[in-house]
Amino acid sequence: MIFSEMLEAVRRDADAVVIPAEWGQGRASFGGLVAALAFEAMRAKVPRGRPVRSLAITFVGPVAPDVPVSFQAEVLREGKAVSQMSLRAVQDGQVVTVVQGSFGASRPSTIAVEALAAPQITPVEQCQELPYVRNVTPEFTRFLAMRWGIGGMPFSNTPSRQMGGWVRLRGEREPQALSEAHLLALVDAWPPAVLPHLKSPAPGSSLTWTIEFVQPLHTLSSEDWCLYRAEIEHARDGYGHVAAAMWTPAGELIALSRQTVTVFA
Repeated sequence: MIFSEMLEAVRRDADAVVIPAEWGQGRASFGGLVAALAFEAMRAKVPRGRPVRSLAITFVGPVAPDVPVSFQAEVLREGKAVSQMSLRAVQDGQVVTVVQGSFGASRPSTIAVEALAAPQITPVEQCQELPYVRNVTPEFTRFLAMRWGIGGMPFSNTPSRQMGGWVRLRGEREPQALSEAHLLALVDAWPPAVLPHLKSPAPGSSLTWTIEFVQPLHTLSSEDWCLYRAEIEHARDGYGHVAAAMWTPAGELIALSRQTVTVFA
């Protein structure tokens, strides 16, 4: 199932979504897809005109592929402009993911501060793409194209604080308007920024993840390449703290991300 088909599945029935093994990431399902499905289940219960401003995601346990998952969204509070939401993803009676979301309408303000400029990197056509290789790269990478332009690839013994490049969906049958659900997959597609520091393969994953969206979203297609950059702020004792951002192809900020990642090496 391609990404758009997975979104349609959770829209039809959020209580019994089956994520195929082709969306796997080791023994778990791809976290960016899980977050995107959770977002869709939450958004269905939010009034129109209140776009998502931020999500706080905790990956409690691995979401097993080919086993039904229930995405249980709840309205915590609905104010004049902001809806506070929570979601629990439950599989086999166990909570596997918890999400807290803030959805808010725009309001008049005298404050207007422009975002910092996007980094200058090599054009996408000149960047090396991470190929999908069965039993080598994570299964979900067949659906996402990443081209490195900053730092090194995983396990390349590259001790850089920064990592990133260009990313977009692949395998879709036709272009789609890029939504926050798509951005969740694009941001989380990138491996933990600490992995390039290693000389040989070792597992690593996201423990917690907060992401903020710049609204209104710029008009983009799923065929557009977005620019991503992550920076390691601290790493020790098997945990890394990483801040990241994503921009449009024209360099306009669209999302801010922060993750606590684990690495078993």
